[in-house]
Amino acid sequence: MKKVYLTGITTTGTPHLGNYAGAIKPAIEASKRADTENYYFLADLHALIKSQEPASVAQSRIEIAAAWLALGLDADKAVFYRQSDIPEIPALTWLLTCVTAKGLMNRAHAYKAVVQANEQAEDQDPDRGINMGLYSYPVLMAADILMFKAHVIPVGRDQIQHIEMARDIAQRFNHHYGEHFVLPEAQVDDSAAVLAGLDGRKMSKSYNNTIPLFVPEKQLRKLIMRIKTNSQEPGEPKEPDGNTLFEIFRAFATPEQTAEYRREFEQGIAWGTAKQTLFELLNSVLSEPRERYLELLEEPAKIESILQQGAERAREQSSVFLAQLYKSVGLSSFS
Repeated sequence: MKKVYLTGITTTGTPHLGNYAGAIKPAIEASKRADTENYYFLADLHALIKSQEPASVAQSRIEIAAAWLALGLDADKAVFYRQSDIPEIPALTWLLTCVTAKGLMNRAHAYKAVVQANEQAEDQDPDRGINMGLYSYPVLMAADILMFKAHVIPVGRDQIQHIEMARDIAQRFNHHYGEHFVLPEAQVDDSAAVLAGLDGRKMSKSYNNTIPLFVPEKQLRKLIMRIKTNSQEPGEPKEPDGNTLFEIFRAFATPEQTAEYRREFEQGIAWGTAKQTLFELLNSVLSEPRERYLELLEEPAKIESILQQGAERAREQSSVFLAQLYKSVGLSSFS
């Protein structure tokens, strides 16, 4: 029996180097294995929690879809779809919501972080700025996972709690209505790259420190030259591990290229030279995908067709499974 892997990327903002290294690259590699079944989706319903700008969400959806395809995802080897094209997922979300304890939601990291920020600001309303999407989105995430009976969810360490919550919700439902759901496992790959951004913090749209994957060549070089470095002089040996330039380079380079770059760091490469070397590598690796990406953006109908085919494949399972779940909770037809 094949193991089912599932990965989603929220459609807010433009895809960046960190998205590729942390999610897209390992997912595409996994999709080529014969012993796995893979579901990859655009988490566009989740995007509505963070953005109430329709044009921004719409643009991000097509950019992220085009990025996956330009970087080599074979939609015949993975089920590639938009979350919003699977109406059974919101329906399942409600079934799960009805067995989810409020106390479990109170412990969600994202909710607690906003409450803590309000309290530190001495706001009289600790829930200021919190909508029900933010509060209960772990239930929607659980529905994404449980609908397709996913065994393995590749995540960063900061996302482990969500998989644990999905397991807890699934166990509650199974306890009340029978054994319907597979209990998913988080897979944390410590070798997967978590890239730092321009300011040295984790590359994230929230920090506005990202390097978009497919910016034009001149803009790519300009961004790389802005990456924060320390005051070490040329000729001074430099520590590669943990260095932003080196970690980005390693995520895109061959082992041989990485070994040479490491030697250059240890021999005291100048920061300007190190940045130019990184630019040249990224530009060479991304030039062909960039062309494909731009071509795909000019053919939205082609992207739409691929996603619709993916949704059709996904719904072959989700529609049947939801009907079983409806029956289990007493919502079957009278005839």
